[in-house]
Amino acid sequence: MENNRYKYDVVVCGGGTSGVAAAIASARTGAKTLLIERLGVLGGQMNVSGPPGFSYAHLFNDHGEQIIAGILEETHARLLKENHASPHNLNEYRAGSGYIFSFVDPEWWGLLIFQMMTENNVHLLLHSLVVDVIKNGNNVNGVIVENANGREYIEAKVVIECTGEGDIAARAGCDFELLSREDNEPHSLCFTMDGVDWNEFRDYVRAHPDQIQPRGGTRDPEKRYALLRKIEDVEDYGDCLGFYDIMNEAIKNGDWHPYAGMGFFMAPRPDGNVIQAHFQHSAQIGNLWSCDAWDLTAAEIECRRQIQIAAKAFKKYMPGFKNAYIVKIGMELRLREGRRIMGDYVLKTEDVGRGARFYDCIGKNNFAAGGVHVADTRTLASSKLGGAIVPDGGSYDMPYRMLVPRKIENLLIAGKHVSAERPAYQRFLQETMVTGQAAGAAAGLCVKFGVTPRQLEEEKYVKELQDVLRSQGVILEGVR
Repeated sequence: MENNRYKYDVVVCGGGTSGVAAAIASARTGAKTLLIERLGVLGGQMNVSGPPGFSYAHLFNDHGEQIIAGILEETHARLLKENHASPHNLNEYRAGSGYIFSFVDPEWWGLLIFQMMTENNVHLLLHSLVVDVIKNGNNVNGVIVENANGREYIEAKVVIECTGEGDIAARAGCDFELLSREDNEPHSLCFTMDGVDWNEFRDYVRAHPDQIQPRGGTRDPEKRYALLRKIEDVEDYGDCLGFYDIMNEAIKNGDWHPYAGMGFFMAPRPDGNVIQAHFQHSAQIGNLWSCDAWDLTAAEIECRRQIQIAAKAFKKYMPGFKNAYIVKIGMELRLREGRRIMGDYVLKTEDVGRGARFYDCIGKNNFAAGGVHVADTRTLASSKLGGAIVPDGGSYDMPYRMLVPRKIENLLIAGKHVSAERPAYQRFLQETMVTGQAAGAAAGLCVKFGVTPRQLEEEKYVKELQDVLRSQGVILEGVR
């Protein structure tokens, strides 16, 4: 066993959007950091189970103030400089919708992330699955991985759980909440189409603006229709969901499945002056757990069946899509919901609704709580567990304590399974990067000061953590 034992200060489990942010932030504190990923690629929901058409959404509050930056803004700025991203899009239509987009090319983003790993001296172990933790009592002292080499033991002073599903936290004995299969959001398999005649599509939207489902905001419908008719650059739509008349006709003719609505996100490729259509919701299935491999296998099969139906329906019915063709299918399901690891603080729905401020703020957010996807012909529904909207279009704080799991020591949680009530859970890409960066910086400080993540909750250490996050570009104050 000793021949297969390695030692690091910080080990990050999972190379998705939270994991890469955690690894970079940890390494920047000087901690010897290892990132372990079961695939040969980094990026998670950005370029593996994505690309997400919404890319970096909600980086700004409704007042046009940027509330999320840090490593996320750093990647956007670097890609924008090389023409692999679009400028932050605060056009009149999007700004009034409550859903602002900042597009990046996901493939170039994935390449940049590898470059940033090298730049920051992050050690990588790919093609390796973390299967368990090394534990002494309630203390996590490392992880066990299996790969082509066999079983390997990796010691760590702090482990960061970024698997997305909380698998390692569960093995460590952490408390978690998991809804029933029936109550979980459906999981989806994305695909992207090119070859769209955007002029023809734009003409349809101008003639039928009532067919576009409003995305947040409280704007008068007629004012929204007037703005839709004025749009010249289709990228400014950001997303187009709804198409009720078209969908109903396809359903009547047996050309649409009953598990999702019609719609897509804009997916710009700036260096090619091309916009593609990205489908995030047109192939999805509910009533399964993200922590059950048999469920996931059935979903992968079913979603690929649905992609064929959806692509054919868009080509047949949607104006501008007659000659469209699939250019990418997600490598695996995008898993919207699963375990939520309970921490020293549970972010509450009411925290969203009151624009909560916390002494241990590690980042901002302004996503509303409570809207969930459903596996039928609708796109969104209100959570039966409640919901809340951020007051006055501002933001709320994300507290460090939601990253610290109860009972277990030397472990931090980042990504969509951080400690939150279901309506307030933090699954979107930019949220995962905020918690990932904070967890990485916190782990590095734990190593520096010789304390546990729970001890870091003391105000004197929190201030150190906030100083590190500010130095890495994170926005903690000065916005509504």
